[in-house]
Amino acid sequence: MTKIEINGAQLTYDEAGSGSVVVLLHAGIADRRMWREQVPALAARHRVIVPDLRGYGESELPPTPFAHHDDVLGLLDALGVERAALVGCSFGGRVAVDTALAHPERISALALFGAPVSGHEWSEETEQLWEELVGDVDPEDFTATAAGEVRFWVVGPTRRPTDVDPELIRFAEEMDRWALAAEQALSAIEVGELDPPAVDRLGDLRMPVLAAAGAHDLPDVHRLADRIAAEAPHGTRLPNVPDAAHLVPLERPEPVNAALLDFLP
Repeated sequence: MTKIEINGAQLTYDEAGSGSVVVLLHAGIADRRMWREQVPALAARHRVIVPDLRGYGESELPPTPFAHHDDVLGLLDALGVERAALVGCSFGGRVAVDTALAHPERISALALFGAPVSGHEWSEETEQLWEELVGDVDPEDFTATAAGEVRFWVVGPTRRPTDVDPELIRFAEEMDRWALAAEQALSAIEVGELDPPAVDRLGDLRMPVLAAAGAHDLPDVHRLADRIAAEAPHGTRLPNVPDAAHLVPLERPEPVNAALLDFLP
C-alpha cells in the first residue's frame, strides 16, 4: 500500500509487476480489494496499479471540487506513466470511459465489466427490479443498505442468495459498507462530470475496447455492454460470463484474467 498526493488529495494504491501499465478501477460498491485475483495474474506481464478512488477505501476526501477522471490522469502523471490501459468494473468502468474521452492520448485500451457510462439513465425495468428485490431501506443504515445492494448487484435478478458463495456475499457487504460511507461524504462535495457526457460519445473511443458483463447482471447492463462494443470503432463484446453478476472479476476471476491477458497490450 502506498499513498500519494493527487490534485490535493491523498490517494492510496497498490502496485505490482513490470511492463506495460494497467490501472484497475473498482466498482462503486467496492474498493481496490475487489481486484485481489487480478493483480497476481496480470503482474506477471504488466505493471499493475490499483487505486482506491477518492473517498473510497483508504483514499481521503478533502472538501474541494474534483473529478474522478482527472484524478486518474493525475495518478498517471505522478507515477510517470505516459500511457496506460484502464480496466474498470461498474462505476470504475464509467470513470475509465470518462478518462479515455477526456484524455484519449494517454489511454492505450479499455476493458469494461458491467460498466455504465456518464449520461446514461437506468430504465424503468431496473427501477422495478430494485423495488421487487430490495424495496425501501433506510439510507442511514449502512448494514441494511449494503445487504440490499449486494442482493441487487452481486446476487443479481436471476439468482437467489443461496446460489452464491456466502463468502463472496460477506466480503461484498463489507466493502459496500465502506463505499456507502464514501458516497454519503461525496454527496456533500462538488464532483465534476464529463461535459458532454459519455453516453453519446462512444464513437470517440478510438482505442481498443473490451465490453463484458456477468450472465446474471441486469438487462440494462447487458444492453450497455452491447452498445459500447457496437459504437466504439475498435470495440469487442466478450460473451456474458457465466455464473456471475455485477462483480465479475471478483466472482469469476479465471475467465476474466484469461480475457484480460489476451486483450491487454
